[in-house]
Amino acid sequence: MANARNKFMSWRYAVTIPVFPSTSMHKPQDVLVNPMTMTKDMLFLGRQPILDRDQSVVAYELLFRSGTTNNAETTDDIPAISTVINHAFTELGIESALGPYGGFINMNDSLLMSDVVEILPASKIVIEIPETVQVSEQMMARCAELKQMGFTLALDDFTHDDPEARVLLDLVDIVKIDLVTVDHSTLEALVAQVKEWPVQVLAENVDSVEVLNLCMSLGFDLFQGYFFAKPHIISGKQLSQSKPILLKLLGQVTTDADIDDIVATLQQYPSLSINLLRLTNSVACGIQHKVTSLASAITILGRRQLQKWILILLYSENPSNSNTSNPLLQLAARRGKLMEILSSAKRDKAFEETAFMIGILSLMDVLLGLPMDEILTSISVSTEVGDALTKRDGTLGKLLTTVENLERCSMENIDTCLSQCAYISPHDISLAQAESLQWVNAITA
Repeated sequence: MANARNKFMSWRYAVTIPVFPSTSMHKPQDVLVNPMTMTKDMLFLGRQPILDRDQSVVAYELLFRSGTTNNAETTDDIPAISTVINHAFTELGIESALGPYGGFINMNDSLLMSDVVEILPASKIVIEIPETVQVSEQMMARCAELKQMGFTLALDDFTHDDPEARVLLDLVDIVKIDLVTVDHSTLEALVAQVKEWPVQVLAENVDSVEVLNLCMSLGFDLFQGYFFAKPHIISGKQLSQSKPILLKLLGQVTTDADIDDIVATLQQYPSLSINLLRLTNSVACGIQHKVTSLASAITILGRRQLQKWILILLYSENPSNSNTSNPLLQLAARRGKLMEILSSAKRDKAFEETAFMIGILSLMDVLLGLPMDEILTSISVSTEVGDALTKRDGTLGKLLTTVENLERCSMENIDTCLSQCAYISPHDISLAQAESLQWVNAITA
């Protein structure tokens, strides 16, 4: 049991230099589907990050939501969820889709007792037992059986007034406490109660740094939420040494500056130049001699790939702890890739590249602690890009809003967003979401 509980705490992977494929695996369908005709078996895949006390990503909760309802619970439609699991993960490979991270999946009574569970890799999946589950001898026996298979079990939404759930504390490895439903004044006593069992305690719906600090002080082990993705603007904040250079490079690349000017900027930061040469040599297939000049590297790699590299590098730089998996990097990279994949239905390469850039830039104010308007001024983006990022206006602004709602499985807004993005087929979304997750894990593993 100790190994099962500790496995999330032990995953650490350094951010590596990304290699960007020239084409996406995703092949958009020629026939688009009207969002208004979506049926109940059109499920969307969402995910919420789960972090440890070092604020490193260790797992994601995988959320399956119907395209026609905002039901917050896992669907009862076993055939539908089986289809999504098969389509989104089996075809891509769940090991590749999740990378080094675990996947939490909330399962009701029907799913727990079904064979659907057994198609999932036990070493990667945490089965969440909801508070609505009917505790019976049969259910207890099933939970014990799943643990024997190697699954980790988590008890969802534990509260003081939950006598039935206490029976499960001897079986589970993780206990989740929802901060929305529990009075914060009672958290200390509740955590102390749970800590009587050898389990990890997970704080759910952590929506601010202040709440995170409270939970840290109370002894929570894991944290779920998007607290890390909220802007915290600090007047006069000093950027780290390389950030201004990277922003200058980004501005030069996006405005098609001369190669000599880009080289001059790169030369101010030797380690950046070395990394660029390494990246170019790693992707320059068919070249007999190593690339040794920055000008050649820029020409071979191409400005669009160079732009992607700079954007990712802005997030991945973490001088104090290079082995920590940055949740903001994970979110920004996946957002950019998902926007690129979904925009591919337009069959316009320039549109795809701009969509990727907007997805990455959309969290730059959080990363740098600076207002978005100030950041955009420094890199001289087009009016279209600026309006998408600051106002969510235009085609790309609507696509960004759609992706943001998909991240949180905000179903009440997704139908409206899709109706404004008629080039996106709802049938392609689950596959695109899984592919973007697979891509992010490939570049950060």
